[in-house]
Amino acid sequence: MSKTRWRPAYIGLGSNLQGPAGQIESALDELREIPETRVISRSSLYRSSPLGGIEQPDFVNAVAAVLTTLGPRDLLRNLKAIERRRGRDRNGQRWGPRVIDLDLLVFSRAVLSEAGLSIPHPGIAERNFVLLPLREIAPDLVIPGLGRVASISINEAEPAIDRIA
Repeated sequence: MSKTRWRPAYIGLGSNLQGPAGQIESALDELREIPETRVISRSSLYRSSPLGGIEQPDFVNAVAAVLTTLGPRDLLRNLKAIERRRGRDRNGQRWGPRVIDLDLLVFSRAVLSEAGLSIPHPGIAERNFVLLPLREIAPDLVIPGLGRVASISINEAEPAIDRIA
């Protein structure tokens, strides 16, 4: 009999359309419905200014920690399915407004660079709207290539960010 292998993963959530805080909470509920996956922790909500110079509303962001027996590609497939169900339109505009954005940030100790999947997620070290919520729930997490979350330098002023709930 083989043992089920549960592996930790961390998911970034963001929204700036159609009631962003409610979109994050609803997406967290949908994460709990992913087969073979358990949400074990979630951060507070953070409001952050948008990146990229496109005029748009502020974002609400959070991070969720899960345990899963799925592989990284299957977990990502489930995240993208949640985005589609919630009305995410991937129109190709980078940094644009969105109903929901779910990013697979870290998957166990994996380091992958494949078409459509890079783990750890590129840019983590430059994104305070990822690092601050991640530091809140997993300060001792070691991100491959970056080190311990609590040791990663965070510019808390750029983009502007506030913990809201």
